[in-house]
Order: sequence, then structure tokens, then C-alpha cells
Amino acid sequence: MIPRPLLEKYNQSLPRYTSYPPANYFTTGIDSKQYAQILNGSNLQQPSNISLYIHIPFCKKICFYCGCNSVRFPEASVVDAYVKALLKEISMVKALLDPGRKVSQLHYGGGTPNALPVEYIEEINNLIFSNFNFIAEPEIAIECHPAYLTDEYMMRLVKSGFNRFSIGIQDLDPKVLKTANREPSALPINHITSYLRGLDSKIKVNFDFIYGLPHQTPESFTENIRSILPFSPDRIVTFSYAHVPWVKKHQMALEKAGLPDADSKLKMFESSFQVLLANGYSDIGMDHYAKGEDELLLALNNNELHRNFQGYCTRRTTGQVYAFGVSSISQLYDSYVQNTKSISEYIRKIEANEFPVEKGYTLNINEIVVREVINHLMCNRLMKWKIIADRFALSINELQSIVHFEPSRLDSLVDDDLLDVTDEGVIITEKGRFFIRNIAVAFDPAMVNPTDKKFSKSI
Repeated sequence: MIPRPLLEKYNQSLPRYTSYPPANYFTTGIDSKQYAQILNGSNLQQPSNISLYIHIPFCKKICFYCGCNSVRFPEASVVDAYVKALLKEISMVKALLDPGRKVSQLHYGGGTPNALPVEYIEEINNLIFSNFNFIAEPEIAIECHPAYLTDEYMMRLVKSGFNRFSIGIQDLDPKVLKTANREPSALPINHITSYLRGLDSKIKVNFDFIYGLPHQTPESFTENIRSILPFSPDRIVTFSYAHVPWVKKHQMALEKAGLPDADSKLKMFESSFQVLLANGYSDIGMDHYAKGEDELLLALNNNELHRNFQGYCTRRTTGQVYAFGVSSISQLYDSYVQNTKSISEYIRKIEANEFPVEKGYTLNINEIVVREVINHLMCNRLMKWKIIADRFALSINELQSIVHFEPSRLDSLVDDDLLDVTDEGVIITEKGRFFIRNIAVAFDPAMVNPTDKKFSKSI
């Protein structure tokens, strides 16, 4: 168990580092022509593989914990216009990409992708599969709300190419779900799992949970995890609820209902962590678990784990991310570009043959280097100076200068047994896994001085 004084010491407002720099550093001013130039330039950059992200913003209900860009389901004509715009945006981007490049990953997120009539998803996939080349055994993934899954819907998703399903269970307690404004699963979770695997033995099933919600306790959350173990999901994700009501006003409803304190939240993480490890799962990064011969585990063991906005991935499946739909963020070698968050503006710009971009960020070489250091820590729990220095043709002294490395900034982390420092680099300890964001901050020059940026608590 993590001592309470340590919890209080490190429960700080910090970046989640799903990107570096974080998305709240993005600035407006990028336009359609600039994005076209960025797309052209990305053909000359690494990785050459392509990851595609499709954002479906529509939800039948907005969950109060949601931090994503989501909207209540509009009238059918708006949905139809949105999908038409999405199809056109894909074609516009494809026209600027080198035809020799291959797609290694396709991911649908939201919102609630499976709230969309399945015919639309089939149409989108048909366009993608007929216009892009794919690597052997690509990952074709979709996030699903179990309240809206039927046997026919799942069958048609499998027929349209999906081979990984992330089932957003979040919690199994009706009281927790009701307070969070989330509908329960329409089908038993074990039926969803067995039905998908019965359609194709190669299909992988992930279960997603979230902890830190009203009415959750360490005991109840751990019971959630125990109850699904017989279904043997391939991966399990336990997301820490990020309370950012200054960004998402609807989260205030959860605050009024009473959020668990940081101590209870950490115990939820610890107890579920112990149960999963005792039942054959291994932890990956901050919040993922996998078992057996999962390629994420193999990548972790070989220090080749990667991370993008879609989550953790391997060197085989990683690629520059080209994102489509409102609010989606393309994650290219030296640029982030985010689409407008307005559905009407998105449709209007696409109809005018313009890319619907709203803001972005261009990284300088130093920021690219810092991103690599932080990714190594967040993904592989270690960082070796020489490996990264060699990758960028730097000396170790030059690399340490870029990240503003100051050994004294690590003293507290070392004293608290969160980090081991060697001549080669740093290794995150077993205890340090719980505080990985705090460790990453020590290598982020942007966080050396006080910032006006607001972040969620690290625990």
C-alpha cells in the first residue's frame, strides 16, 4: 500500500502526457493550406506507417464523467451530413498521402461510435479499405457502449473488418451508472464476449473501467474487476477519472454527488492492480493490463512500447496519426493539428473543399526530443540516455541540456523509492508506477517554471 503522506505529496495537477506538448498548448491560426503542406511533408517523415482515427461525436446520453468531445444525438439529417463530410475529408487527405504508405491501425472513438447506425460505419470502412493499403494483420478497433450492442450489430462490425473491440463497461453497479448518467449494458457482458469470439477466433476484446466516480469504493470497484475475470478479456483498462469541470461543465454533477477522496481513489487502483496481477495479467503503462502473448507485453519486454492518442501500441502498429471528424487530432512527426469542435463548421468547411482545422502545434527539434524522453518513461518505465541521444545524433550532455536535466530534481523521487538513477539513465520502480506522471514532469522543461495551464490531479 502507498503511504498516505506520499499520496498527499504527489497528488498534484499535472499533464496526462497523451501528447507532448499537451493539447492545451495548441494555438489557433493554422489554416487549410498550411495543413495541406503539413500532410505533404509527413510523407517524408517517420514512421511511414499510417494510423487512422475516426471520431464519431454522437451520444444518446452524455455521461457526466466524459472528458471527450461529445454531443447529444442530433436529427437524422445532421448525422447523414456529418458522415458525408467525414467520407469527403478522408478522400481529401488520402489524395495528399504517398500511395506506397500502409495503414497499420484504424481506430473509431467518440462519442459513441456504435450509437451510429451500422450502415454508416460499413460505408466508412468500405471507403477506407478500398483506398488505402494495409500491413499484414493491422489492428482495426472500435470503442463500443454495451448499451447499444446487439448480435446483428456486432456481426456486421466483424464483417466490415473490426478485429478489436473495446467494451466501455466503466462500472457494473446500477447506482454508480445512474449517478454518472450512463446506461447499463443491454446484453450480459459474458454474452458480448463469447458472441464476438464465436464470430472469429482472432477477435480481441478489451474491457474499459473508470474509477473515482461517486458511490464507488475500493471494495466495489475491485468486485467489478473480479466479476469479469471469468470472461477472460484480452486487455483491461482502468482509467482514472479526470475531474476538469473548468473544461467540461457537466462534470459538476458528479462533484455535487460526492467524489471519492484521493486516498479512496488510490486504493481502488491498488486493489484492482493486485487482483489483476494475481490472475495472470501484467500491467502496461499507467492503466492498461494484458496477459499471455499479447503484443503490448512483448513490446514492453523489448522496450518498444509506444503511445498515441488512441492508447498504447507497438512499433509494428504505430504510425503517424491522421484523424478525421470534429475535434479529432492528427498526430504527425512534428505537428499536431486539431479539427474544429463545431459540427456545423466542420460540415461547412468540408463542403467548401477546405480542411476543417482549428488549431495545432508545430514542434521544434528540442520538443521532439523531450517527447521521446517522456514517451520512454510513460511506456517502458525506463529511459537510457545513450539510446535517445543516438537516435537524434546528440551527445548525452546535449540531450541532458535539452530536457534541462537537473539531478537535484530527482532527489525526492529517489528518496521516496519511486526512481532509480544510474549512469545509463533512470528506471521507474514498482512503487514509482503509481506516480509516473510526477516522474515525467521532472524531464519536462516546460514544467520547470510555474505555468498558467490547468491540469487534472495526478491521482
